[in-house]
Amino acid sequence: MQVLDLPPFEAKLTQSPTNQPLIWDGLRRKHVVLTPEEWVRQHVVHYLIDHLGYPRGLLALERGLRYNQRHKRTDLLALDPDGKPLLLVECKAPLVPITAAVARQATTYNQTIGAPLLLLTNGLVHYCWRVDFEKRTNERLEEIPTFAAAIGL
Repeated sequence: MQVLDLPPFEAKLTQSPTNQPLIWDGLRRKHVVLTPEEWVRQHVVHYLIDHLGYPRGLLALERGLRYNQRHKRTDLLALDPDGKPLLLVECKAPLVPITAAVARQATTYNQTIGAPLLLLTNGLVHYCWRVDFEKRTNERLEEIPTFAAAIGL
């Protein structure tokens, strides 16, 4: 798989009986198909836990939500200590550029979720915003906040 602009981690790789590459997902506690997007998602999970101090127990992968009568899934959601949404992460494969359409998708999901932080990444390019729903503004951040900094917002 492609080298990303995220710290490497010890990925546990295997193959399915049909020769599909699989990666161990410690949050879902099972092997999942190793797609380019999953490669990015697993890197982000490990980065949040190992480098930014987000508690494993407060991360949820592919959590379902309803938007306009449709069922959608978020890539990754970090919760605060009270179980409220803190950071919504939208992951794309490395070859998928982070465009205005990707940003619209994530902000549309976040209208339902209400996370004060939003991260868009393809593993090579990362955009993080602080969202103020009351003022209806957002501020681009230079870096992804640590968990301690995020809960202090």
